[in-house]
Amino acid sequence: MKQIQKILFPVDFSESSEKYIPWVVTFAKQFDATLYLISVTPDVSNFASFYAPHVNIKGFQDEIKEGAAKKMKEFSARHLKELPKVETRMPTGKAEEKILEVARQEQIDLIIMGSHGRTGLERTIFGSVAEKVIKSAPCPVLTIRPV
Repeated sequence: MKQIQKILFPVDFSESSEKYIPWVVTFAKQFDATLYLISVTPDVSNFASFYAPHVNIKGFQDEIKEGAAKKMKEFSARHLKELPKVETRMPTGKAEEKILEVARQEQIDLIIMGSHGRTGLERTIFGSVAEKVIKSAPCPVLTIRPV
């Protein structure tokens, strides 16, 4: 039987993220797995070439990271306190790339993530992080559509 020792759970701190918690906690407890909670912050440094008066891009990026770190701590304390093994990661970049990078680096056994169920033009414009992760993940991916 395949052992699941490491589970990766990407979150964006939306209301939908909270709907996946029962699934994530159930899997982590069932397998006594370490849960890797990841939140990817966007890299705004590529906007540095645009003219933006009175804007310090590095300072803005630092504020985004600081806010995400606070949300990560609150989210973990509120929803994952019953899990003894939780690690957090907060990389900066494209969500799908960083999720896959952490999955490979940490040798993750299972990724559990939400699928927002976008269709049509919205999906064309925004794409699907879940779909991109599924196509390239080094491990199984369990996607959950919020209800």
